[in-house]
Amino acid sequence: MENISVDFGVLDWVAFFGYFILLSSIGYFAGKSHSRDNSGDYFLAGRTLPWYVVGSSYIAANISTDAFIGMVGSAMLFGIVVATPEWSSVIAFTFLIWIFIPFLLSAKVFTTPEFLEKRFNPQMRFFFALVTIITNVVAFLAATIYGSALLINGLFGIDIITAILLISAMTGLWSIWGGLKSVAWMDLLTVIIMIAGGISVTVFGLMYLSETGSIVDGFGVMVERNLATYGDWKTAVDSNIGNLLYGGTDTDTYNRLSVIQPLNHVTNPWTHWIFSFFFIGLWYTVINQFMIQRVLGAKNIWHARMGINLASIIKLILPFFLVLPGLIWFAARPDVMLGTWDEVKPAADMTYIHMIKELIPTFVKGILLAALFGAAQSTVSAVLASTYTIFTIDFYKNLIDKEASEKRQVHVGMISGIVFLLIAVALAIFITDLKISLFIYTQELYTFFAPPFSAVFLLGILWKRVNGKGAFTACVLGFALGITVKILASNGMVPDWLESYANQGLLNWAFCMVTCTVVSLMTAAPRPDQVTDNLTFNWRNMNIFEGTGGVWYKNVTFWWGLSVFGMCAIAFIFSVVLRP
Repeated sequence: MENISVDFGVLDWVAFFGYFILLSSIGYFAGKSHSRDNSGDYFLAGRTLPWYVVGSSYIAANISTDAFIGMVGSAMLFGIVVATPEWSSVIAFTFLIWIFIPFLLSAKVFTTPEFLEKRFNPQMRFFFALVTIITNVVAFLAATIYGSALLINGLFGIDIITAILLISAMTGLWSIWGGLKSVAWMDLLTVIIMIAGGISVTVFGLMYLSETGSIVDGFGVMVERNLATYGDWKTAVDSNIGNLLYGGTDTDTYNRLSVIQPLNHVTNPWTHWIFSFFFIGLWYTVINQFMIQRVLGAKNIWHARMGINLASIIKLILPFFLVLPGLIWFAARPDVMLGTWDEVKPAADMTYIHMIKELIPTFVKGILLAALFGAAQSTVSAVLASTYTIFTIDFYKNLIDKEASEKRQVHVGMISGIVFLLIAVALAIFITDLKISLFIYTQELYTFFAPPFSAVFLLGILWKRVNGKGAFTACVLGFALGITVKILASNGMVPDWLESYANQGLLNWAFCMVTCTVVSLMTAAPRPDQVTDNLTFNWRNMNIFEGTGGVWYKNVTFWWGLSVFGMCAIAFIFSVVLRP
């Protein structure tokens, strides 16, 4: 990353170190409050997390430094459609709130691989646990540490290796020492700082666009210029149409303010809205351990559901400070997109840093620095906690020492956490020479492992006839298909619509659904203990409204309905109302 020498004053450092000291204090006291002799306390915070911690920690685990940098940069290139995964996640949360939370909590499991063994077989537990650990360390831990170090290098000119070591030490400490309780309570502060800091960039950006310094006028200017109907803004879009749409030509048009894009869109075709839950959302929101772990640690079903409602509402807000800055900078600097695509992409990735340097006053820059550090800290802590939890529960206790004491499990978790962090540091150093977009890279990675697991988990919950052989076969063949399609796409051997990694994921998911169904029907039915009411749907006995609360402001249904309405309203505005 280019070093653009952002100047930080005394007040900026006061803001940052004030945040860091407060964050460390929370991590210390939260971690100190749990027993080192109880694995439930260490891995699941003793199942004591209140709804506001569940929701904020869920979001904090989801937003890393590369999201701040990568999403803003992608929005500079592609427009508001980059917000689609955030806004459409409300659909996934709907299934999580009303269907999957009751199953996961009633099963009383520590990890999602445990659930898969109960429903399918030990092979599925081992396979999913192994894939999760590998992807956590290689794709998420290493990538987040590297991306954060790259940012530090760009801001301060610190050597990239030193930055990697610094970030790793500062972000991994409290996760290993304090377990999920430290991680989750620290995330509450982090989300507040991320929202405050992120919104400030949008506010100052809109004020910059307006001649009068008005936020409302600035928003109007942003909308007008992103419609790209004249001047450099139109030229910027027209000259890059082939980079925005696979097979795009001069006769195609592109609406930067629409979340509904054609099937050959490079990143977010319209299929993402309708089908993304099934091939990515289900894995990411329900069976992804580093996200769902805070739900498993909730006090009860009401706190779990209300926590996800809070996460839904925050998800609706996130694009206004993770995506809108990209639209603002396009309105201010359309010339960034007037070069070749190889020049445009790295320049777009610098958008957020340039905005901090040019638009943000002192002290607020310190808050933003804290927000960026918090994003790295929360993601590294969440992924690390889930990784050592899965290793301890699904490998050590399940395969190596079935009689391991509670205290022994905690010690194994802490030691394995240190080892996984060191491996991630080594990998982060190794990839410093790779020229990749981390945001796009992680999005594409989902198409390999998310669709197979999403397909078999959904079928396994909905249909009692699905068995372990069908699930395992579908996952193995799904992985093979994902790799094959990616190789073919990289060599231009697929139709334009299949160039998009989102459509590749949809194809993979559909294939796995069919494979799992066919193989299950060709083999023996599951045992009765694999299809109990705690593991599969019993439509007659199911009570989805259990634990929804009483008065409206405590009612799960009310807040869920509000978030769904918000999603629909936003989708309507950014598909029908704002058009050239």
